[in-house]
Amino acid sequence: MNETVDVRGYRWVVLIAYMLVTIAIEVQWLTHAPIARAAEVFYAGQFDPASVFNIDFLAMSYMLLFIVMSMPASYAIGRWGIRVGVGVGIVVLAVASLGKALFATSFGAVLAFQLALAAAQPFILNAVTALTARWFPLSERGLAAGLAALAQYLGIIVAMVCTPMIVDTTAASPTYGDGIPRMLAIYGVASAVVSVVALALIRERPDGNAVDPDFRRTGFADGLRHIFRQPSMVITILLFFIGLGIFNAVSSMVDSIASYLGVRDSDGLIGALMLAGGVVGAIVLPALSDRARARKPFIVLCMAGMVVAVAVLTYASRLTATGAVAYRVALAASFVLGFFVMSAGPIGFQYAAEISAPAPESMSQGLLLLAGQITGVLFVAGMSVRENAYLPFFMTLFVALSVAAFIGSFFLRESLPGRRSQ
Repeated sequence: MNETVDVRGYRWVVLIAYMLVTIAIEVQWLTHAPIARAAEVFYAGQFDPASVFNIDFLAMSYMLLFIVMSMPASYAIGRWGIRVGVGVGIVVLAVASLGKALFATSFGAVLAFQLALAAAQPFILNAVTALTARWFPLSERGLAAGLAALAQYLGIIVAMVCTPMIVDTTAASPTYGDGIPRMLAIYGVASAVVSVVALALIRERPDGNAVDPDFRRTGFADGLRHIFRQPSMVITILLFFIGLGIFNAVSSMVDSIASYLGVRDSDGLIGALMLAGGVVGAIVLPALSDRARARKPFIVLCMAGMVVAVAVLTYASRLTATGAVAYRVALAASFVLGFFVMSAGPIGFQYAAEISAPAPESMSQGLLLLAGQITGVLFVAGMSVRENAYLPFFMTLFVALSVAAFIGSFFLRESLPGRRSQ
């Protein structure tokens, strides 16, 4: 990975433009998640709530399509560059977001456009480390990756906080569920606007070369083989398999988890506080990792924090005397979970790019995201069937998996020069 990167001020323009479309694609992911029970009423009769193809499937579709599209997206980014690769995702984002808004009252139409958005997501998200490698020096790449991840979290926060403010989520209200078309219209127009801005501002790299030189050296198949020959990279994939899967499941099922904790009305606060913790963590921990020139200690720290937070979130109702206290404990646990798990994302992406060089950065990141989407799909499918009958089992499973991830993180080797360890 070349340290001699042109660090002109325009690198921040490219990063901000990329962050805008990242926010938009993440908002579209979770438009219905924090108001799932209200949305069931709004779309009543258009789907079977006891099947997998229910309201929760709108969020799960992002994870499902990511499994199919992640590697093609990574190939496109490596082969034709971020302007073309990300550009594909941006165009679909604009069109499908407006489509959801225009046909907001039809669950079938909303689902169809959601599937298009889900296919577009990896063309945007898989470009983080490719963008940082093209535009930022090594000493700033952890911070840049953290800011890109911050955009994901901001998008989710917007969905978690703003959606319940636009839609009537009071269960006793005669207009319960009203406001969904207005919500989708606001998000659709905003997504289209930022898409146009990003297409105008995002450039390939300071030298104008569209093709990743690492891609030319290794090729796609050779890059994959090289990645899976690195033991630390295999462990990192397993860490994302667990950590990102848990994050995706909690984000997608936030309203159902609130119901599990005894919260009657949809408020999205568990998801919002988890994202708020992620915002703080994504700024602080990747920057500290850059400053310390070390990745492994911070990954271990994040896994330790995940164990504590998941355990408290799972057993909050058993640790306290009343439902109200349990909910407050769960809110605190969700903040801690977000701080550690979501800051582990950008640190892990950068670690993977360093440990797997010269394989293309988009390939290593794509594999990590792919791992988390696979488990996310399985977790959400299992938690949502039979009207969330198995949700308590999966929350307990998350505790055991978090402990396994914490233990596994000790077997990583350091990726940065001067800090290598076994």
